[in-house]
Amino acid sequence: MRNQSFNFDEALKQLQSGKNLLGTDGILTPLIKQLTEAALQEEIEHYLSTTSIDTSKNGYTRKTVKSTSGQFELKTPRDRSGAFEPQLIKKNQTKLSEDIDNKILSLFALGMSYRDIQKHVAELYGLEISDGAITHITDKLLPELKAWQQRPLEALYPFVWLDALCHSLQDKTDGHYINKAIYTVLGLTTDGHKELLGLYMSETEGAHHWLSVLTDLHNRGIQDILIACVDGLKGFPEAIASIFPQTEVQLCVVHQIRNSLRYYVILPVKTKKPLWLILSRFIVQILKRLLSLHLMNWKRNGVKNTR
Repeated sequence: MRNQSFNFDEALKQLQSGKNLLGTDGILTPLIKQLTEAALQEEIEHYLSTTSIDTSKNGYTRKTVKSTSGQFELKTPRDRSGAFEPQLIKKNQTKLSEDIDNKILSLFALGMSYRDIQKHVAELYGLEISDGAITHITDKLLPELKAWQQRPLEALYPFVWLDALCHSLQDKTDGHYINKAIYTVLGLTTDGHKELLGLYMSETEGAHHWLSVLTDLHNRGIQDILIACVDGLKGFPEAIASIFPQTEVQLCVVHQIRNSLRYYVILPVKTKKPLWLILSRFIVQILKRLLSLHLMNWKRNGVKNTR
């Protein structure tokens, strides 16, 4: 990599000619390099003037450093004893800031593949990121995800929605896409806020796996659920009753309306739409009254006797 030094007049000419500010050959990259090396030089000067160790300067070590302004070759000063530890850019550090890691994590969270992430980072920062580096960065999420999955939950949730969504996920081993069922549990707290209680994955949706999901929710602290909203999966109500015997199972409003409209196939579309709205409002009003009665009973008797 060629030696980079910052010249303001030259940088101004490059900016006027349309050259990029950032990237490997960006206008600001030499400036970042110069400022970083100057700061490291000040660090070793201060270290040598304050340390009790008999040591002196011993040249530089070179390494390629990545930053949001591009990548450049950095000269890090060293001492003869090897005791000098730079603080701005540590000995094994190859990134100037955590911005690149945060960008990779955000792209990974959006579901982008490693190849797409590599392409995006290369276009944005002019950096080449290997699959191993991306894996190392995304693995930082695992402890946080594990803690979120195992976090304790409240004792009572007035309303809980349980549904499985089918997604096509790419297999890392052969690159093929396979269907997976993502079990989603959304709860309504006693304060009126919605909370995602958990996400679970399986090959297909089934009442047996829902039983293990409900067992996990119970083990994490849930003592009672007033109303559980589910679809028409066979065996689902029985699975809920085995863990939360007093919970009332409510068939999803959308599924109820959809099933009701099956008997109106001969009606024109213009007639079906207002009928859908009427049924929606009617069922929602019933559910609101039912939920209000449950909450009044809960406030009167407490968690242990909500019925």
